[in-house]
Amino acid sequence: MLFAPLFRLPAFTRQTLSAVLLGTSVSVAALPMAPMPAQAEQIPAQQVSALMQSIAEAAASSKDLSEFYRATGYKPIFTDNSARAKARRQALLRAVQAAPEKGLAPYDTTLLEANLRAIKSDRDLGRAEVAMAQLFLDYARDIQTGQLIPSRIDAGLVRQVPYRDGVQTLTNFVKSNPQAYLRKLEPGSPEYARLLKEKANMERVLGAGGWGPTVPGSKYEPGESGNGVIALRNRLMAMGYLPRSAATTYDAAMTKAVQVFQMQHGLTPDGVVGQGTLAEINVGPEARLASILVALERERWINMPLGKRHIWVNLTDFSAKIVDDGRVTFETRSVVGQNTGDRRSPEFSDEMEHMVINPTWNVPRSIAVKEYLPMMQRNPNAAGHLRLVDSRGRTVNRANVDFSQYTTKTFPYALKQPPSDGNALGLVKFMFPNKYNIYLHDTPSKSLFGREVRAFSHGCIRLQQPFDFAYALLAKQSSDPVGLFQSHLKTRQENIIELEEHVPVHLVYRTAVTLPKGGVEYRRDIYGRDAKIWAALKAKGVQLRAVGS
Repeated sequence: MLFAPLFRLPAFTRQTLSAVLLGTSVSVAALPMAPMPAQAEQIPAQQVSALMQSIAEAAASSKDLSEFYRATGYKPIFTDNSARAKARRQALLRAVQAAPEKGLAPYDTTLLEANLRAIKSDRDLGRAEVAMAQLFLDYARDIQTGQLIPSRIDAGLVRQVPYRDGVQTLTNFVKSNPQAYLRKLEPGSPEYARLLKEKANMERVLGAGGWGPTVPGSKYEPGESGNGVIALRNRLMAMGYLPRSAATTYDAAMTKAVQVFQMQHGLTPDGVVGQGTLAEINVGPEARLASILVALERERWINMPLGKRHIWVNLTDFSAKIVDDGRVTFETRSVVGQNTGDRRSPEFSDEMEHMVINPTWNVPRSIAVKEYLPMMQRNPNAAGHLRLVDSRGRTVNRANVDFSQYTTKTFPYALKQPPSDGNALGLVKFMFPNKYNIYLHDTPSKSLFGREVRAFSHGCIRLQQPFDFAYALLAKQSSDPVGLFQSHLKTRQENIIELEEHVPVHLVYRTAVTLPKGGVEYRRDIYGRDAKIWAALKAKGVQLRAVGS
């Protein structure tokens, strides 16, 4: 049961309890708690009630609860007879009972409610008080910043979740209207609100029996007819892509519906139902609902100001966008990390500080020793576009090096590619310095942007239109962004343009993204991360719900 640990009290001597309550016998400063305010510091021994003692004991296992109750003189905020305490209790219990509506796991309050009904003493009351406070902190953290810890799910989830201070959260709750405060804990982004709406829509789809039979076969093209085309027609109608129709051939209306479906699922909108499109059409509402629930959890992980202007890179969508005041003002295709080993692009947020024009490619150590060293061991002149550089920055003649004597651990050289049109970074890179050595950059490999799935890099994000991206960034600080950029480019020398205002960069991974006017676009789980998150959410108790109309 959720609250059982809160009722297994730690062994407390009366002397230690007096120290916690009175600040005597044991140094209060030595305890991991904030100093008590003046009104709570001096509590005469005769005024240390059984209720205060019970609260102190029950809160002792939690730093936040100990600090909060110590600062308030161990006064109950949930379980006294005041109208405000009753309002807090009712608001909290209503909120946790509605948790599944928000995509959270249900909370088991059976023991707590039983204990509230069976209170016979101040000690019972103190334990119930702290249990209510712990429930509040658990719910507040879950609804505000997520139920899962990202780094425990996947190595690529390196996002720093903006957790709030528990003591401050409790303190603000006590000062506020309970219902309003609990509502404000949720992310306030339009995306979060739309995801909740689409969650409810998908639950109604499940309640109505789903979208009917899947479509058989492997490929359908305009002009065809037959039972498979009829099944395709029915499926498109059930999903809302095709108006009600009695057509038995793959006509113009069905072609248009397929193209819309393809665009909303990151597929090439050719109007032909090939294997890839058919696989997506046959994904059931249960899987789509799971994607929405995962997106809600991810939205809680990034529950913070994104920046009035920010860069949004959705790895699953292979796109990079500049967003100003909530509106996309620039968008380009991207190539992301390959789905193998340590090449998968990580997810995190940082700030773009500058751009490097005509960059030198300093080959990452991992690439140098895993990819290029074996090549040079077979042929010393391999990868001749790269300079071999020693620890003092001097270029080394390969003819004087016996590459066979080195291992991945002992290789003493760095590899660098000077600025050029053929540089692996292209002609510009955009820097938000981070320990993962990830950045956005140009590339000479332009053909990859024509692919439907664009996961080919070593982890960095390649941009299809890097110059236009640079112009859009520089437009905030220059009346001639094109001229400014081109003047640096023409030098053919590596140089830097600082961004006068740093721009937040968010590398995200969303397989379900809402549309402002309603509906959801879905993308494939290219790295399998959402599958891991969904498995962890299910283990927590999150459930797919079917709601009757």
